[in-house]
Amino acid sequence: MPTHHSYKKIELVGSSPISIEDAINNALAECAKSIRNMDWFEVVETRGHIANGKVGHYQVTLKVGFRLADS
Repeated sequence: MPTHHSYKKIELVGSSPISIEDAINNALAECAKSIRNMDWFEVVETRGHIANGKVGHYQVTLKVGFRLADS
């Protein structure tokens, strides 16, 4: 019998002075502290801060989908 799930989407922002990938991982690690059943993410915006003509830090906006608990 097929299993049906319902999902909810939230938006969050992660940042890192190291890389875009690190910014994504930082955001997901923080989200995982309070959200269970995370299944996927989508990067919807990428931006950064410039300091002295160089990248000061990266910032990414993510949409994170998580499965709602089965009733």
